[in-house]
This record gives sequence, structure tokens and C-alpha cells, in this order.
Amino acid sequence: MTVSGLGTPEPRPVVPGASSVEQLRKEGNDLFKCGDYEGALSAYTQALDLGATPLDQAILHRNLAACHLKLEDYDKAETEASKAIEKDGGDVKALYRRSQALEKLGRLDQAVLDLQRCVSLEPKNKVFQEALRNIGGQIQEKVRYMSSTDAKVEQMFRILLDPEEKGTEKKQKASQNLVVLAREDAGAEKIFRSNGVQLLQRLLDTGETDLMLAALRTLVGICSEHQSRTVATLSVLGTRRVVSILGVENQAVSLAACHLLQVIFDALKEGIKKGFRGKEGAIIVDPARELKVLISNLLELLTEIGVSGQGRDNALTLLIKMVPRKSPKDPNNSLTLWVIDQGLKKILEVGGSLQDPPGELAVTANSRMSASILLSKLFDDLKCDAERENFHRLCENYIKSWFEGQGLAGKLRAIQTVSCLLQGPCDAGNRALELSGVMESVIALCASEQEEEQLVAVEALIHAAGKAKRASFITANGVSLLKDLYKRSEKDSIRIRALVGLCKLGSAGGTDFSMKQFAEGSTLKLAKQCRKWLCNDQIDAGTRRWAVEGLAYLTFDADVKEEFVEDEAALKALFQLSKSEERSVLFAVASALVNCTNSYDYEEPDPKMVELAKYAKQHVPEQHPKDKPSFVRARVKKLLAAGVVSAMTCMVKTESPVLTNSCRELLSRVFLALVEEVEDRGTVVAQGGGKALLPLALEGTDTGQTKAAQALAKLTITSNPEMTFPGERIYEVVRPLVSLLHLNCSGLQNFEALMALTNLAGISERLRQKILKEKAVPMIEGYMFEEHEMIRRAATECICNLAMSKEVQDLFEAQGNDRLKLLVLYSGEDDELLRRAAAGGLAMLTSMRPSLCSRIPQVTTHWLEILQALLLSPNQELQHRGVVVVLNMVEASREIASTLMESEVLEILSVLAKGEEDPITRAAAACLGKSVEYGLIQPNQDKK
Repeated sequence: MTVSGLGTPEPRPVVPGASSVEQLRKEGNDLFKCGDYEGALSAYTQALDLGATPLDQAILHRNLAACHLKLEDYDKAETEASKAIEKDGGDVKALYRRSQALEKLGRLDQAVLDLQRCVSLEPKNKVFQEALRNIGGQIQEKVRYMSSTDAKVEQMFRILLDPEEKGTEKKQKASQNLVVLAREDAGAEKIFRSNGVQLLQRLLDTGETDLMLAALRTLVGICSEHQSRTVATLSVLGTRRVVSILGVENQAVSLAACHLLQVIFDALKEGIKKGFRGKEGAIIVDPARELKVLISNLLELLTEIGVSGQGRDNALTLLIKMVPRKSPKDPNNSLTLWVIDQGLKKILEVGGSLQDPPGELAVTANSRMSASILLSKLFDDLKCDAERENFHRLCENYIKSWFEGQGLAGKLRAIQTVSCLLQGPCDAGNRALELSGVMESVIALCASEQEEEQLVAVEALIHAAGKAKRASFITANGVSLLKDLYKRSEKDSIRIRALVGLCKLGSAGGTDFSMKQFAEGSTLKLAKQCRKWLCNDQIDAGTRRWAVEGLAYLTFDADVKEEFVEDEAALKALFQLSKSEERSVLFAVASALVNCTNSYDYEEPDPKMVELAKYAKQHVPEQHPKDKPSFVRARVKKLLAAGVVSAMTCMVKTESPVLTNSCRELLSRVFLALVEEVEDRGTVVAQGGGKALLPLALEGTDTGQTKAAQALAKLTITSNPEMTFPGERIYEVVRPLVSLLHLNCSGLQNFEALMALTNLAGISERLRQKILKEKAVPMIEGYMFEEHEMIRRAATECICNLAMSKEVQDLFEAQGNDRLKLLVLYSGEDDELLRRAAAGGLAMLTSMRPSLCSRIPQVTTHWLEILQALLLSPNQELQHRGVVVVLNMVEASREIASTLMESEVLEILSVLAKGEEDPITRAAAACLGKSVEYGLIQPNQDKK
């Protein structure tokens, strides 16, 4: 019996519908053999829906289990196998498959029972015997591990809770060991069962930083991907207690609590993914209720007095990650609606708080930006006009409550809140600006003698200037005011902000050289002043950030770009600021770099359309002469020399909501521009660019992910992938590359992805399996029919490298497809590189699967002339591939050898065999030798 094979039913009476069930089952079996497990799942499921007999149902359920095992969905594999066993308790295949699933799920005690049953049913089956031995060894190892850790856990807690051991090296080592133990599921389970949560609570209550960190990190291991342990932990510690730790002054403790809460959220949301499911698995909880309790506590924390600014930021970060839907395809946005109703005012309160002078709520330089991002994500998650109108109403009511009847302090609070909205959901910000008296108050407060009042008003004016709806009003009324502030204010903090407002208004024409708002040379003067402030390290980072904001707008001008990249001190200061704790600068830095590298979207205008526009006296955009490719390449090289890659790598690593998907997209664009030239790619790799591109290619906007994936493809094509992406990282590259094969990507992106995948497929079987698992083969095969010869050739080369895998060989060997025919025909094409790829694939496939040799004469009547053309090719690589194919065919079958020897192939081989000693000569001689052995030709003769 073959345990891994799919079910074959015994003969039985014919019943209505049986033929359809039988047909679908056979179709599923064929798909399974070809490696199309998703297709097989569909076929078996359809067969079940047709009202199969109990015996058929058992077979279909165990076949579904086999598919789920291949797809590594072990929970479903266990479920399907159990259904088969319910139908037939003696079904050894179903029992074996369930044992495999249970083993993968870590439930060894249950897996061994199924295997013992298998052995009792088939005592001589070696597969069952070996599996039972292996799982028995695993159980013994786990028992030894668990018994040895009992005493260790007890000893660790005793040391940690001993007041005599305060600050000792022994205590430090015990805390480290506890954290390490909790990372393994068995260790986490042991700590949990040893009254560990209560003991960890005592460590938290000590208030000692080291002990609190050890406790929080251990709790992460206990709760990670385990819903029942998470619920039990929350019931002991209390959700309020865990959330309150976020608010402590110590940043390390606050961050550790933030990580724990994220793990708790994931466990509640996703449920059990791994781990033991013993008695604690029977806990019944309502995850939705637990999630709301957690989120409610986070919202309460936002406005609590005494909470640290860092803690408030961490709470906002968690809400950004937890609340909005991950995908618009998910129809349920009820959590967002609930948060808006329950907590929008609290979020606006943080967004309207002043950092300097300190208000009631402690905030950091990043708090308002985090609040803006959360508000933006909540607004974007709304599905209809009624929901959006409710959001606007709540925002406007909150702003009015501060603006009206609360004096000057209330007006400042209201204007600060409007600024927060303009940086986030700008539709809501624009509507708030239109409230009676708001814009007038902003203009009036710009002339205030109090610096803090001026700062609030000028910042609101700057944010409003960036919104098209208000720009005309501000251009008419605000430019003179901003110029006056810039020239007359004695405070740099006011002058730099006024300058940014002027920069925004001055860049209204974007990259259009003919649409300049200010006089010639004005933007260069503004940029020079921005660079001067940027380089002045005596100014605080929060103020210097505004200089970068100004440059982000002014660098639309090519003259500004040229001067900026020549200023080494300014570039160095920019990169240092991007690595500082002033995270709100990231978007501005990325924007300036996009402008300097011209990596924004730009389409060359159609010359005919330009002429028509001129004739119609319509405006025609003009490109600056210094934005031509030669200038852009020179700027890229200067940025690389200044260390732009290491700065961007640090930006990508940022654990902050400020690194939004839009910011990621900008960084992806810059990286793609940096790797455009082959000679620059080594520098990008050496400075960590390959590592930084991976997260950009896996998370962000669709455009950003595509740009990052294309940059990865360029690196993979021209460098050694094993050096560029060392260790396990190389396997993470596959998915982004496969994403470039989709039809919505450009031909260049398709081509570069195919080239990169070809390189990866030639490295190892594990990489080939990763490519297969990402379902890339059907897409690659589709490009083998592409009209563009370079794409067609790249796809053929990729398939030929993948053909080293058994699964791809099975596809070629399966009946009823034209894969082999296509390779044979491509071996006779005019494109020499395409011929070389196809002939190489044929040589490999006929060597590994001799059965394919007999099918070559059947796929096309031109097969013989194609082989003869390969043998006669002046290109030695083609000639060698051709003679290897012929040798494989001769060795596979006497009948094929006879056909070949009766043709001109015999004469060609005879000539090749007499050449100088090389692989071609040896292969030709081997063909003739085998033909002699068959008795088809005589030794040393050319004829039969």
C-alpha cells in the first residue's frame, strides 16, 4: 500500500450521480499529481456537494486532508481526516493523515494514538512503523524537557523575587533565562502552568525596571499566538493594569508594554495558531468583547493626566494598528465606527494639545502627527457618506466647543486641532477652516506678540497653504503676511515656519518650469536659508524639521536640487536628522529625496498633443533643462556618495506610525532610482539597501510595493543573490518578485522579475520550491507566449531552471498539455538565445524523464529537422545541447534510435565524433556506441 497516494474505491453498484462524483474525483487526483492542490481541493469539494455515497465521502474527505497537508493548513487537514474516520473508522490513510496534521500542530499525544491504530491495522507497513518510532522519540524528548524545566522555572522565580539578590548578576541571568524559555511554546506552557502569571504580576509590582522588562517580555512569550493563555493572563493581571504600564515614564518599559499589548491583540483577533490545546483550550471567550475592553482602555489612557508623552504615543500607535480594517475587501468596519463614537473627542484632544508650553496632557513632538495619522486611517475606513458626515459633525462640534466662549486659550486649542486635521483627514480640516471666524483668527494671531500664539497660527496657515481649496485665499491674503513675519520676526522659530509657508506657495507649479510663483532667484534664496537653518545644530530638531519641510517643496525646482546635492554639509545634516528621534521629519526627507532623484511619476508629453495645445493657446508643461536624465544620474551619484542608503535604511527600520504607507512609497521610489544604473547597485547593497527593500516590498501602497519589488529584481539580476540577501532573507525575495508577474505590471517589470526568478531558481531546490509555492509557474508559462522576444526568452529560461524540480517535471510529463511541444518548437526558433534556453530545458528534461523522449516525435512533424539544425549549429552551446538531447533519446528507446540513425543525424554524429576531444565529441560517440549496441549500425561504419 502507498500511504501518500490518493484514494481508489473498490468496485460498487452504480447509483444516480455516481459518474459525476467519480469524474470529479479523478479530476482532483490528476490535479493533485500535477501539484495543483487548490484545484484538487475545488474538485473534491464539488464532488462532495453532488451527494456522494458514504464510501465516496470518506475517500473525498481523506483526499481533502491530503491537499490541506500539502498546503500546510494543518487544522483543516485534521478536520477533513476526522470526517473520513467518522465515515470509516478503519480508514488507515485517513488515520495516518490525521496523525501527520496532529504532529504538525504539536499534539503529539493524540498523533501517537492514530499511529498506533494504523500499525494495529497494518502491522507490516514500514511507513507506519517508522512514523511511530519518530513520534515516540519526540514525546520522550518533550517529557525530558518539561521535567528538566520544572525545577529551573521555580529556581528562576525564587532568585527574581528574593530581595537579597537585588542588582546581582545572578538575578540578571535568571531574568534573561526566563525570557528565553518563554520564546519556546513548551517553555511558555511550563511557565504558565507553574503559576507563572501570578509570579510575573509580583515582578511587575516591584516597579524595578529590569524586573518589569523581564516580566513583560516573558508575558509576550506566554500570550504569543495562544488565545486561551492570553485570556487567562488578562483575567489575572486585568486589562486596565496592563494598559496602564504604557503610561510609565521609562521608555523601555512603555515600549515593552506596547509590544505585549500588540501580541495580546493579535492572539485575540486570530485565535490559536499553534501550541498545546489541553484543558485551557476549553475556555470560551467572546474575542470581540475582549478587544473592545482593550481598545476602550487605550482610548481612556489618551486623556489621562499623569500619563507620559511616550506612553500616549504608544497608545496611538496601537490604535493605528488595531482599529482600521487591514483590507477594503473586509466588509466589517464596525470597530472603526465604535471608536469614532466612543473616542474621537479623546483623539482630537491629543491632536490639539500643545507641547510647549506644556499643557495638562504630556505630549511629544510626534504625538500630534500620530493623532493625525490615526484620524486619517479612521476616516479612510469609512464606507459611505452618512458615516463620513457623522465624522465631520463630531469634529466640527469639538472645534466649536473650544472656539466659542473659551477665550484665547480655547481659540488656540481649536486652531491646533484644525492643524491636526489638515495633516490627517484634510477633507475634515478644510471643512473646519470654513467654520465662522476660524480663518480670520488664524490671520489675526499671526501678528500676536506671544511666540506660542504665533507658532500655532503660522503652523495652521502652513498646513492650510498645502490644500488646493484654500491656496487661492492664502495666496491673496497670506503671502504678504508670511513675508512680513519672515523679514521682521526676531525669533528663528517663527521665521523658519513663515519661510515654509512661502516655500509651499512658491512650489505651486510643481515641476512645471513655466509655472513659477515668485521672481527669478527667489526660490534659490529661500532654499539657501533653509539649508542654513538645517545645518545649524544649535537650533532644536523640532524647529530644524521645518527647514526640511521647506526643502521638500522647493526641490521641485531643478536649480534648487542642483545646489542642494552640491552642499555636503546640508546633506549630512539631513541624513542625521532623519536618524534622530524627530520622527515627524521622515515624510519631508523622503519627499526631498524623491524630488532630487526625479523618481516621481512623469510622462513625456505626446509631441502632437503639445502642438495642438499650443495652437489652442492652452498651457503646455515644460521640463527644466536640469531635470534631463544626465543631470538626474549625476545627482543620484552625489547622494550615494553622501550616504543616502544608510540614512534610508534607518528610516525603514522606524517603529513609528509616522512611517506611513505613503512615506514607504516615497522611499521605494528613491531606492528604485538609486539602483537604475548597474554600477551603483553594489554601493546600495553594501550599505544595506537589499535588507531595507524587503519590508518595503511586502507592506505599503500597491505602487510602493511594486517599485520596491522592481528594485529587488534589479539587484537580484546583477548581483549574487546569496550575498545580497544572506541567510533566510533570500527566501523572502521570492514573493515580491512573483508579484511583478501580474498583468497590471509593465513589460519591463515582468521581464526583470523573470530574469531575477531565473537566477534564484538556479541556486537551490529550496528556492525552487518557494517559487512553486507562490504559484508562479502558471504565470511564467503564460509569458512564454508573449510577443516581446525578450520576455518570451526570459520566461523560457526561468521554466528551464525550474524544471530541475520534480513538480515541474511532472507537469511536462502529464498527458494532454503542449509544454513539451513548445520547448521543441522554440529549439528551432531564429532567436539564438531563446533556442539556447529551450534546448537546455529539453536536454535536462529528457535526461531526468526518459519517458519524454518517446513523445518528442509525436509533438511536431518538424522534430527531426530541429534536432539536425541544433547539431549543425556553429554555436557550440547549442550544438552541445542538441547532441545531449539526441543521446538521451537514443538511450531511452531502440525504436527512437532507429529513426534517428535512418536520418541524416547518423552522418552528422559521425562527423562530430571525429572532432577534438570535448563534451560534444564524447556525447556524439556515446550515441553511436549505443546504436552499435542496439545492432542498428556496424562498428566504425556510417550506415546501418
